[in-house]
Formats: sequence, C-alpha cells, structure tokens
Amino acid sequence: MSASPGGAPGFRRIGHKGAADLVEGNTIASFERAVEVGVDMIEFDVLRPHDGNPGLPAEGRSPLVVAHDHEDAAWRPQLTLDAALDAFTRPPLDRVEIDCDLKLPGREDELVRALRERELVERAMVSTMYVESLARVAALEPRLRRGWTYPLVTRAWDRSTVAKPAVAAALELMRRRFPRVARRRAPLIGASAIWIFHRLATPRLAAVTGELGIELIAWTVDDAATVARLRAIGVDGIVSNDPRLLQ
Repeated sequence: MSASPGGAPGFRRIGHKGAADLVEGNTIASFERAVEVGVDMIEFDVLRPHDGNPGLPAEGRSPLVVAHDHEDAAWRPQLTLDAALDAFTRPPLDRVEIDCDLKLPGREDELVRALRERELVERAMVSTMYVESLARVAALEPRLRRGWTYPLVTRAWDRSTVAKPAVAAALELMRRRFPRVARRRAPLIGASAIWIFHRLATPRLAAVTGELGIELIAWTVDDAATVARLRAIGVDGIVSNDPRLLQ
C-alpha cells in the first residue's frame, strides 16, 4: 500500500463531510476547513433526490446533491455534486483525495461520468453500503477505487438508549463474524477498502484486510482515546468530524 498524500505511510486522515464539527458539513467551506486542518482525504455524501417521474431521461432528472439524506437535503442550501466536484479541481481542494459516499443505489453512471469529466478518477474512491452499486461502478470505470461500507444501516440505531442492549449484542456478534465474512466477500465485491463502523474494528479484521491487500478505514471517530485504540489496531485510515484529532 502506498503512503497517503501528506500523511504517515499507510494511514489516511479523512475529514467526515469535510470538518463537520468545525464548519457545517457537506459544504465547500467545510471541505476547505478540513484541508486547512490537514487531511489526506475528504469524505462527502452523494444523494439522488426524489424524482417525481422515474421514467425521465437523465437530462430531465434533478441533479445529484451533496447531502446525507432527503431530510438533510430539504433544509440546507443545495450543493450539487457537479459544484462540489468542480471545487476539488481548484486550490486548496485540488491537493486532497475524495471519497464519494453513495447514500442510495442508482444513478451510479452519473457519478462516474462526473468524476471522469473532471479527471478525478485517480484521486477518488466511491464507498457505499450497497454492494450492487459497487458492482455497477466497477463495470462503468474499473480504475475507480471502491469502498465497501459495513454494516448496512438505514438509521442511527447506535444512539437509541432503549435499543442499547440489543445493539451491543449485535455488534459483538458482528465483531466475531465479520473478519471471516470480509475474507470471503471483499475479493468477490472487488473492494479496494472496507469502511468499517469503528466499534467493529479489531486486530483480526486488520490482519485480514492486510492479507487481502486492501485498506481498513474506520468511521466516524470523534475522541482521542478511540483514535489511539484504532491506530494501535493497525487501521489504514480514520474518519472524523474533527480532523484535528488525527494529526
């Protein structure tokens, strides 16, 4: 594995939505703040809007936007994917890598085309919880790195007080089982990286991804003690809302 630009060999400092704890995330201002703090990669969300008529041709659809979900997209000033990617072709954003976190399956061709038109394929990765999207991206642009995000979640289940005992049990089961699953499935998926919920990262999983020659990236970490634990495990990258923790 090559060293990440500007970072320690084999370790990526990744800003979540830019630097979301410092400046509102998924905005160009937040991306620029992350670069100012010092990151190797910026992760941001790519969302396909609700389209009233799914039969519309591509040119008639609403543009892809940078937002976490449709509720998020509804209240924030709209930042289109095109505008965000344009910003990464100019200073100061032209010196970092990007990860496009595809929030929903579909319209992968538009994302790939947008990256290709701006000659960003070599600097980019597409990550998603949906393996069918990764297969589609691979068929469209084999050069584009692909990140398998795990686990597949559709709501903030880890924040529910009532569900905590069940969540803890489920996480413990996943911690034990996932290294074996990763060893089998990651090569089939063609993943360049596994983006893992940080509570599922273990030395065993780090050993598996090392054997497979792919990166292990932990999300989303906002305290120094967890950053230190993950660095000791041997993860290849950490995602944080406050990238100052990763310096």
